Amino acid sequence: MTRPTAVDVTDREVAPPTTALDEMSARWLSSLRSTGAERDQAIQELHALLLRAARFEVARRASALPARDRDDLAVQAADDALMHVLDKLDTFEGRSRFTTWVYKFAIYEAGVKARRRSWQDREVTLEAEAWSLLPDSDSGPAATTEVRELMHALEDGILTTLTAHQRNVLVALAVTGVPIDVLAERLGTTRGALYKTLHDARRKLRGHLSNQGLAVLADGYLKETR
Repeated sequence: MTRPTAVDVTDREVAPPTTALDEMSARWLSSLRSTGAERDQAIQELHALLLRAARFEVARRASALPARDRDDLAVQAADDALMHVLDKLDTFEGRSRFTTWVYKFAIYEAGVKARRRSWQDREVTLEAEAWSLLPDSDSGPAATTEVRELMHALEDGILTTLTAHQRNVLVALAVTGVPIDVLAERLGTTRGALYKTLHDARRKLRGHLSNQGLAVLADGYLKETR
């Protein structure tokens, strides 16, 4: 395997850690901030560590991934995680072991790539009418009238208070379950922009429902997306 090109961090100003480093973490930082063979060896070992973490995460999601793609996804995740770790090396504050800190990068990258691959051949639904796919509450017959009233109010709010873009984002994320990073890629935008759109859409809907005395009932249908 070709080792990824490292980001040069040796000339950057290094911020002091806020917590005393354990011996192993200090050794990792020292080696990665060195030059020559020592740094090359540390980067190679770091990539191997990240690859193990990425493979673990890909294996955890294996049921949604073609077998032929799993190892390649893990390698890609490890490569990208390595770049992010080296780029953010000076932000490590020693609040956890260095290895625990870098695992998070690999797991995040593997998760993103796995979600994108699992949706690669799937259509993303961007139709407000899909809101009707929401399941009815299972609270029993006594709740039927309240649930029906709530759903009608939600549908009315979606159609009358939200912009077309807000409706599309809300339906894709909250109804059809499209991962937010997948939707960001399909729409050519960022996770942050979609979170802002989703937040604004939910705020408008809660205001609409509050005016009808239904805001409390709506909480279960307006959960935050992760």
